[in-house]
Amino acid sequence: MAVKPKSPAVKDSTFRWEGKDRTGKVVKGEMRAVSESIVKSTLRRQGINVTSVKKVRLGAGRKITELDITMFTRQLATMLKSGVPLLTAFDIVAKGHSNPSVTKLLMEIKTDIETGSSLTQAFRKHPNQFDSLYCNLVQAGEQAGILDALLARLATYKEKILAVKKKIKSAMFYPTAIIVAAFVITAVIMIFVIPAFKELFSSFGADLPGPTLLVMNISDIFVTYWYIIFGSIFGGIYLFMKAWKKSEKIQFAMDRLILKLPVLGEIVRNATIARWSRTLSTMFAAGVPLVESLESVGGAAGNIVYKQATQRIQSEVSTGTSLTAAMQNATVFPNMVLQMVSIGEESGSLDAMLSKVADYFEEEVDNAVEALSSLMEPIIMVVLGTLIGGLVIAMYLPIFKMGAAVGG
Repeated sequence: MAVKPKSPAVKDSTFRWEGKDRTGKVVKGEMRAVSESIVKSTLRRQGINVTSVKKVRLGAGRKITELDITMFTRQLATMLKSGVPLLTAFDIVAKGHSNPSVTKLLMEIKTDIETGSSLTQAFRKHPNQFDSLYCNLVQAGEQAGILDALLARLATYKEKILAVKKKIKSAMFYPTAIIVAAFVITAVIMIFVIPAFKELFSSFGADLPGPTLLVMNISDIFVTYWYIIFGSIFGGIYLFMKAWKKSEKIQFAMDRLILKLPVLGEIVRNATIARWSRTLSTMFAAGVPLVESLESVGGAAGNIVYKQATQRIQSEVSTGTSLTAAMQNATVFPNMVLQMVSIGEESGSLDAMLSKVADYFEEEVDNAVEALSSLMEPIIMVVLGTLIGGLVIAMYLPIFKMGAAVGG
């Protein structure tokens, strides 16, 4: 018996419509449907006399970023607090966004809400943009009837987390810039500049100094095997990044190594603790149970060492161990954090204490990044100056030697 091939799924499109209701009032809106005829029939059943229906054509748009979701959350919270109805708020944000991908996403969520889904259910259909932490907080807000307040808290949380991530990227940019700049400058000198000097020195007919011979030999390697050198470096970086994404063991080893680096490791550790504390404070303040909150906290920390530690903490807390004792057993938190959490547990103000911990470590990150930025500028000058100066001196030694011989 022949199997009938499946027909391709028909995708919904967004249609902008206009018409008149039973009282003759002009009404307009947008609807997602398979075709224009379905939009008209749906509106007719609602008692609307349709005058025009146009398909909304959206561009491909860029990828939806965390900043896009943060801005949407802040806008939605502000409008709900001002008394704007939920669906109207989605309309305003979607139509006013510059990224067509965000517009499409918000219209899909709006359609789900119109067909009876809760806001949380609509968000959970898009896990790439709205993670479990986001959805759990929105659900808590819906259940408690304080959605606008929870969205405002969520927006503040995401803004602070983004600020910390930006600081970390800024801190890691300088060392990376030094390495890349040093390599590029060295490669250019070795491949294009040194061979010209080598051709000049070949007519001297005298023995060249050791440093000059060393630089010329390195230059020969670069000129002969440049494609292997560049291919190995870029290929190695690509393969390492692929392996890092897929292997939890490599992630753990690298994250642990980063935490042990001088200066930079301390910045990453403080940023991780700040994110960890901020996330748990936000979840707990929203009324999410502690064990359930810890499930979202580990992934939000941004470091697999702390993620695994959080899983152990969650396991111990679920069996009756206090949060302070479980964190102490994890051995990844400084005494100051443990003391603040202990005070918070005893006084019943855990969310407030965790928020203060997050504020403290975020300020530490700010100060450390500023200090690192000031420190890295002279380091860049020293490193590049030593490298380029060393190469220049090595290549000018024969000229100095010849000048001394002529002068003598």
